[in-house]
Amino acid sequence: MPKAGLITLNSSDDPATNLDQMRRLVAEAAMRGAQIVMTPEVSNCVSTSREHQQKVLCLEGDDPTLKAMREEAQKYNIWVLIGSLALKTKDADGRFANRSFLIGPDGAIAARYDKIHMFDVTLSETETYKESAGYRPGLKSVVAQSSVGAIGMSICYDVRFAHLYRNLAQAGAEILAVPAAFAQATGRAHWEVLLRARAIETGCFVFAPAQTGEHRQTKGAVRKTHGHSLAISPWGEVLYDGGAECGVGLVEYDLQDVAKARRAIPSLQHDRSFEAPK
Repeated sequence: MPKAGLITLNSSDDPATNLDQMRRLVAEAAMRGAQIVMTPEVSNCVSTSREHQQKVLCLEGDDPTLKAMREEAQKYNIWVLIGSLALKTKDADGRFANRSFLIGPDGAIAARYDKIHMFDVTLSETETYKESAGYRPGLKSVVAQSSVGAIGMSICYDVRFAHLYRNLAQAGAEILAVPAAFAQATGRAHWEVLLRARAIETGCFVFAPAQTGEHRQTKGAVRKTHGHSLAISPWGEVLYDGGAECGVGLVEYDLQDVAKARRAIPSLQHDRSFEAPK
């Protein structure tokens, strides 16, 4: 059976420092037998300062983290899912992309996914997020084929939009990737229950590598994330909880469990059209 390595990071706003941490943990996961290794959202840079991001972020073709992870995938003959990278774009409005990558054992980029749903929320008088001010939303859902399963790609806030995951499962996904940098308040209340719901609704494995802790920043407001990288079975059971510490967790999984769960409750086949309320 394949093994997935889920990496929990505490990324700063310095991409070079973050890359050192990623290399070490990807190597550890590979040496412990992982065939696919997954990192959290914005693995390369956690920052609330658009000015700082303009200084340190790169276009996809120039990004050193992407280049390094392609090298690591080839070196260890593994799949690497970069939860996401914050990247510059050539958009006229100057907004960034929040982009996930699946990299094959040959080092080639097998799939890309740009986060569709932007985290524009007010959690309290002192905690407000406006992701769409700095990032442009993606427009396309993605199921990526790999030797370790068909992977439906998503990022963080996407997890609140159940129809996306139904779309992915009905398009053939066996694994749902939900890399995140989840806020602490919403993480405590919603993180696990949302991930378990997405697994139960779709009969998929859910793998959710997460950022954790207080993130060191040279400029901008301090960012704190929930941690608790999770792996969930197609029946909704928690297979792994990474807690609040950085590190690597390994999860062995059997894709036959996907078919078993869907045979027991074939709800993906039971859609019906209906009239919306007026």
